[in-house]
Amino acid sequence: MGKTELLIVIILFNILFVMFITAVLIYIRSYRQRKREYMNEIEMKNELHQRELLSTQLEIQQATMQQIGRELHDNIGQKLTLVSLYVQQMLYENKVPEASERIDQVSQIINQSLQDLRSLSKTLTDDNINQKEIVTLIQEEVDNTNSFKKCIVSFEHNFKHLDLGFVHKNMLLRITQEFIQNSIKHSRCKNIFINLNTSEDILWELDIRDDGIGFDTSQIKSNGIGLTNMKNRAEIIGANFHMESQENTGTRINIILKKQS
Repeated sequence: MGKTELLIVIILFNILFVMFITAVLIYIRSYRQRKREYMNEIEMKNELHQRELLSTQLEIQQATMQQIGRELHDNIGQKLTLVSLYVQQMLYENKVPEASERIDQVSQIINQSLQDLRSLSKTLTDDNINQKEIVTLIQEEVDNTNSFKKCIVSFEHNFKHLDLGFVHKNMLLRITQEFIQNSIKHSRCKNIFINLNTSEDILWELDIRDDGIGFDTSQIKSNGIGLTNMKNRAEIIGANFHMESQENTGTRINIILKKQS
């Protein structure tokens, strides 16, 4: 074999070797890409499954609470109403002043218990949430809190109507209630500011802050019931939850649910 033929063989061998290495690199890159896509798909399916599981749990919880609410109203509520009527009859027929006073006290307790039971039953059956706009529900909570005069709660929004189902309205209302209760109980705040807005890309954004004493977030217990409840509720509907707080600067939560693309 001459030098020319040997040179050609070496060149061809190098070309084939480079092509082989290139093919191996392309295969490895393609394999990694497919693996990445597969893992992303698995992660998306797991996330979707988790959301469906949480949603199913919520539906089961809602159905259970509705059944309890109806049972309270139809069974215990009717019995308390009957007892109240008997007590009123006793009060009417009784002629002893001392006994009348005691019977009247019992009657007041029964009537108050009946009122509380009806209120609880209405809350459990969720008719209030189904029938009202989210703005109305939050405003009612704001008005109720302001009536106690422990702090001033203000509520602003940038829309007239927002078409939301029960799950979204329930989450927004419960998170708002949780934040207000925590602020009044722990933050010594004077003001609570609630903003609920929507935009072209965002279905809704709930922003709530107070001007209380705040806290060091690094010291917060990861299993704090209030914070865990708000996080879990946001997670159920796939919303992004963010909380920030510093000592003497108050606490703020921001929850965003983007529109499905």
